[in-house]
Amino acid sequence: MSGELSPIDKAKFVAAKRAAEFVQSGMRVGLGTGSTAAWLVRCLGEKVREEGLRFRGVPTSTRTAELAREVGIEVISLDEAGWLDLTIDGADEFDSELNLIKGGGGALLQEKIVATASDEMIVIADAAKHVETLGAFPLPVEVIPFGWTASQALLEEALVTMDVLGRKTTLRMNGERPYITDEGNYILDLHLSRIGNARQLAMLVNQIPGVVENGLFIDICDRVIIGYGDGRVETRDINAGTVSEERVEFVEDDNLFRDI
Repeated sequence: MSGELSPIDKAKFVAAKRAAEFVQSGMRVGLGTGSTAAWLVRCLGEKVREEGLRFRGVPTSTRTAELAREVGIEVISLDEAGWLDLTIDGADEFDSELNLIKGGGGALLQEKIVATASDEMIVIADAAKHVETLGAFPLPVEVIPFGWTASQALLEEALVTMDVLGRKTTLRMNGERPYITDEGNYILDLHLSRIGNARQLAMLVNQIPGVVENGLFIDICDRVIIGYGDGRVETRDINAGTVSEERVEFVEDDNLFRDI
């Protein structure tokens, strides 16, 4: 039931519900990964079942693909889609220029490929994800398992020349074993505290041997929809330079909450 949701979950839900309105029948839509993106998939599933919405979704992880199929969304691969009309995803951080840190859920590689193969990217988030400067959230970097310690050492050496506050790097773990991405890779989390020049850092990190991709999404997001616990949503459009606010209504017996 919606009344049992925490304020943060309510914020995620209203942002997701507002973003779902951008999806139209016939579209090819990238579906993000993470807790906020999961709300989006549920909202879109409801529109499929109750409103007859018909679109094809390209998930950015096996978790999202499983949920999408469960709620009745037609799932295809990016290769089958060719190009996407829209991608909707969450973010771990975003700044005033709508640059992002993503990858907390471990799907940054597929997320970045899908987002850049789209005409538009919409990010859905709660207000706590907005920061003045990126970097408080650890920056995920996906690396191949072979020689990962060498890649880590090279990353730490490169960070000495960067405008960052911290330089600690850690291997992401899943219990006692390294976390494995859908592509069979490892993730190094960079604890930087503050990133002075995100664009420069993103370019440098991707030049390190063994690095597959990093979680900085620069000039990729077009619009961010911010949810609040009281039902308000704020939409920021970086291309139009506009900010709008409205309220999303939802009812206590909404079917979306039956299994929450």
